[in-house]
Amino acid sequence: MPPRRPPPTAPPPPEGPLTVDSVGGEGDGVIHLTDGRLLHVPGILPGEVVRLRAGREGPVLEAIESPSPDRRPPPCVYFGTCGGCALQHWDDAAALAWKVERLRSTLALERLEAEILPVVRTAPATRRRTALHARRGDNRRIARLGFKARRSWNLVEISDCIVLDPAITAALPGLRRLAAPFLEHPKSAPTLHVTSTGTGLDIDVTGVEARSGGLSADARMAAAEIAAELGIARLTLAGDSVFLQRRPVVQFGRARVEIPAGGFLQASAAAEAALVAEVGAAAAGARRIADLFCGAGAFTFPLAGIAPVLATDASAAAIGALTAAIATAPGLHGITAEVRDLFRRPVLASELRRIDFVVFDPPRAGATAQAAEIALSGVGRVAAVSCNPATFVRDARQLVDAGFRIERILPVDQFLWSPHLELTAIFSR
Repeated sequence: MPPRRPPPTAPPPPEGPLTVDSVGGEGDGVIHLTDGRLLHVPGILPGEVVRLRAGREGPVLEAIESPSPDRRPPPCVYFGTCGGCALQHWDDAAALAWKVERLRSTLALERLEAEILPVVRTAPATRRRTALHARRGDNRRIARLGFKARRSWNLVEISDCIVLDPAITAALPGLRRLAAPFLEHPKSAPTLHVTSTGTGLDIDVTGVEARSGGLSADARMAAAEIAAELGIARLTLAGDSVFLQRRPVVQFGRARVEIPAGGFLQASAAAEAALVAEVGAAAAGARRIADLFCGAGAFTFPLAGIAPVLATDASAAAIGALTAAIATAPGLHGITAEVRDLFRRPVLASELRRIDFVVFDPPRAGATAQAAEIALSGVGRVAAVSCNPATFVRDARQLVDAGFRIERILPVDQFLWSPHLELTAIFSR
């Protein structure tokens, strides 16, 4: 057998001081070299003069000779090792201006223009859902718990997080114990998907080795006992019930909704409120509304206070939760809920004949097929909600080509200190 070749290594960075040109899409500083190469280096800012050294994965910051006036001390002790935040070293106002300019530039790629409203920025300690990775520790009864390092499988253990809801950070010591039974199989790499709800923490665990028989009855029992001791509302394993003490409930408009295990929820309640308020204002006066990619009803229930709503989503669990919650919100206009894969079977223009307002909130991949049907329909006003400006502008181009114009875009910064930006855009014919 021939000897294994060592993995290729990146060429070393040039010696001497280098000037940072810009910040790239992942939050790294970008340096343009004279030979045409681009260096992407975490932790550096535009205009800074820096020295780099070679690292295993690429160039590494060695020294900042001339710092940016927008540089600030990062507020988190894990910054620089944890992969969760990329921009804590950048002044908030400057980082937000960069996010908005990236949005404007993305619009320009499709020759689109729009009024961009002031950014709604959520506060620290308000993120109500997270994914915590667990690994074995020295004590078999206590797992190591935290986030992955940037561009790595290595785990950065945390004992606090300034982004997360205090209910989650307070639970971290107990969650280390809760994760331990899920490490029963040596190939398991559990991830605890933790959501803070109105009735307590809801936790769905994925990444447990299943081909060898899955979690044993003893490990399930141990996990259930720890969950009961910690006061966890619900514990599931890839959606399968392990322990239920209280049904995890969130408030959508007037409705109390039991969210499905592992189901989608906006990362911050404040961000959700801003998006719902903007969409609701655009829907005022509508006679019939369609909520496409509706999830468990974050927009459906507030909009049903305006007019009857057709709500569709591919998740049967989400539609089930939405349907069950209708009884908790008397006095709304009618809600018709349907399980439907809008990528394979979008709601057709002919089915939108009686609809005069549509909101669609697709995953990061966007909604090409559904946007095409909206463009062909007679709908007069549309709200597009997106966590990915790149796919948003692709879908927006279809609407604009069909005679819509973008009235305004509301950016929502709910992923603090990351390059990501949520938005909702209002269209009218």
